[in-house]
Amino acid sequence: MSLKLIIYTLGNLLICLAGTMLFPLGVAIYYRMSIGEAQNDLMAFIISAAITLITGLSLRYSLRERQEELGIREGFAVVALAWVIVALFGALPYQLAGIFHMDGRSLWTAFSFCYFESMAGFSTTGATVLTEIEHLSHAMLFWRSFTHWLGGMGIVVLAVAILPMLGIGGMQLFRAEAPGPQTDRLTPRIAQTAKLLWGVYVLLSLLEVILLMLGKMTLFDALCHTFGTMATGGFSTKNASIAHYDSVYIDMVICIFMFLAGTNFALHYRALRGDIKAYFQDTEFKFYCTVIAVGITLISWNTIRFQGNAEIPYDSMWTSLRYATFQVLSIITTTGYGTADFEQWPALSQFILVTLMFYGGCAGSTGGGMKQVRFLLLIKQSGAEIKRLIFPHALLPIRVNDQVVPREVMTNILGFFFFFIGIFAIVTCIMTTLGLDLVSAAGATIATMGNIGPGLGSVGPTDNYAHIHTAGKFVLSFCMLLGRLELYTVLILFSPNFWKG
Repeated sequence: MSLKLIIYTLGNLLICLAGTMLFPLGVAIYYRMSIGEAQNDLMAFIISAAITLITGLSLRYSLRERQEELGIREGFAVVALAWVIVALFGALPYQLAGIFHMDGRSLWTAFSFCYFESMAGFSTTGATVLTEIEHLSHAMLFWRSFTHWLGGMGIVVLAVAILPMLGIGGMQLFRAEAPGPQTDRLTPRIAQTAKLLWGVYVLLSLLEVILLMLGKMTLFDALCHTFGTMATGGFSTKNASIAHYDSVYIDMVICIFMFLAGTNFALHYRALRGDIKAYFQDTEFKFYCTVIAVGITLISWNTIRFQGNAEIPYDSMWTSLRYATFQVLSIITTTGYGTADFEQWPALSQFILVTLMFYGGCAGSTGGGMKQVRFLLLIKQSGAEIKRLIFPHALLPIRVNDQVVPREVMTNILGFFFFFIGIFAIVTCIMTTLGLDLVSAAGATIATMGNIGPGLGSVGPTDNYAHIHTAGKFVLSFCMLLGRLELYTVLILFSPNFWKG
């Protein structure tokens, strides 16, 4: 284990992060000149970029080890620590602009707000501690959404794509950061794979911006909502989220791109190369579509006619279908945008949405959650165990896409499921000790572990996380990190054996 190499690589990532801060800086300059927005945000981004760049350069040039390559352990360490550090430096603009500085609030408490908001951005969770979003400057709104977009495909994957210095050992970083139980390599060279994935990501983002602008969104709002959609993040520039626009067209455009963002990007790449059949030949994609269809059907039925004498939220099938489709896609892809307050829906609809929070998107997508393929394989494994009771000597391999799934992959998935449920229970218990009721505690935990954003109770779709205890904000920030990096990448750092040698 080379700590110097880890620190050196983290310095390179901070240099990348400093470069990304030039974008909101440009937005601040533009709106300063055009409408005279306050100068404090402009200075906040200048100082933040300078601090981040100086720190990155210092780490790079003081600790470089030319002869070493990133190994597996260094790769895991770099990725896990990168998200912690990127969120830390990404919080600087909030801290320096004084967004969360209020009378009676200590500096440490204000920092907890800043770090939570930053981690929610980079981890594409979309949980917020802001009570009034529309009062923020354009530059700050842009930065919130832009952190989503950077975190969606992964700041580490971005670095692998654009920095030749990370070409050696890049696969270790890519495997540690990329979501899902298995990582697709589209080309023999990992840097080329990262570039291809980012190319698809950028192309889809540009297309969504154009379509949203055709729906009468401004360029600024179209960019910000595209960042949140393609990254499955959910930060909006409006207090009421997508409901602010009350537009069927905008709802449908965002639904389409949420669906695409929750799909394995390797399939998009193959489709762009002319292999449209790749979608329909992929077992996970078909399972993903089935889960979505079942969720939409049940909620549409449940919200228009709840067996006669209970509340009826919507008065037509079209209205019910519209809101059910948007909310199912928003939750299952872990985007977290809202067009309705689903806490006002019948209990069955709420239960279905909570269940979908655990499912998440496909492996290789920007979505969070436990991933569709894991649930698919667990279902197949359960069916095989029942058959094995009937036919004890039968060979019953688990297959996906006509390929046998290795036993070690199934063991990995079973371990993942155990850790996920176990951590969910422990964190829910911790949050109840910090003052939340059981529904709110469980809702906050799954909403952050699944990188969703809105939960239930006091952290529901029309609420925020500002009231959470300071310690609770850091606990939930850790949950966002766990969810974004699929548990193992973070948990491995707590093993004493990992640091030996």
